[in-house]
Amino acid sequence: MIVQINTRGSHILEMVTHSFPGTWAPRDAALEQMDNGDWGYMMTDPVTLNVGGHLYTTSLTTLTRYPDSMLGAMFGGDFPTARDPQGNYFIDRDGPLFRYVLNFLRTSELTLPLDFKEFDLLRKEADFYQIEPLIQCLNDPKPLYPVDTFEEVVELSSTRKLSKYSNPVAVIITQLTITTKVHSLLEGISNYFTKWNKHMMDTRDCQVSFTFGPCDYHQEVSLRVHLMEYITKQGFTIRNTRVHHMSERANENTVEHNWTFCRLARKTDD
Repeated sequence: MIVQINTRGSHILEMVTHSFPGTWAPRDAALEQMDNGDWGYMMTDPVTLNVGGHLYTTSLTTLTRYPDSMLGAMFGGDFPTARDPQGNYFIDRDGPLFRYVLNFLRTSELTLPLDFKEFDLLRKEADFYQIEPLIQCLNDPKPLYPVDTFEEVVELSSTRKLSKYSNPVAVIITQLTITTKVHSLLEGISNYFTKWNKHMMDTRDCQVSFTFGPCDYHQEVSLRVHLMEYITKQGFTIRNTRVHHMSERANENTVEHNWTFCRLARKTDD
């Protein structure tokens, strides 16, 4: 069944009603309060949405930034709302992608990860919510970053070999490795982390490694924390983390933690 609603007399907004299952309220109590003189307070009050099982907290000001959109109609009082069992507003749409929709409502700018590939799905979400500026951005995409910039990457890995037979589990050896083509960062690590020089076992053009024995576990943790702080202060942010478990020998387990840091840098002429 299709519901047609005239939102503020500007255009017809069409919605499929199965996107809002559950109990329908023609007029939400919070929206009624706005008409009774509490508009300013309510517009900045937190609002929690359940979008496809993912919870988001924002404000009515953000949700009604574009009054002619579906969200503007819902939270402006022109469209019925549904609630989940916990009382959160419920929308049966793609939960993870709503993150980008909500950020656009907050900033009026479309910001996506460099490796983002779900453009077709995001276009469908923008079309559903009828946010015209977002639809235009997706139909006429601009480069995510200036053409004269590129991403610099730093990989930090911590590889621990653990004894299978000790209780509690004993760390046999740990290797901490920094890999990057940003030579100034590697030079800075060599210059500023002299406290751990005795553990520095390998230095190459794009890599520095530290090795810690079974009695040096806490030193490895301390160095790792300081390295992450140092890398962050150089303008890098964590892009992703991952953990890999291996069993190479009968008496050992290997656990590898990896962190990827990225920052934008400007291209220079050779």
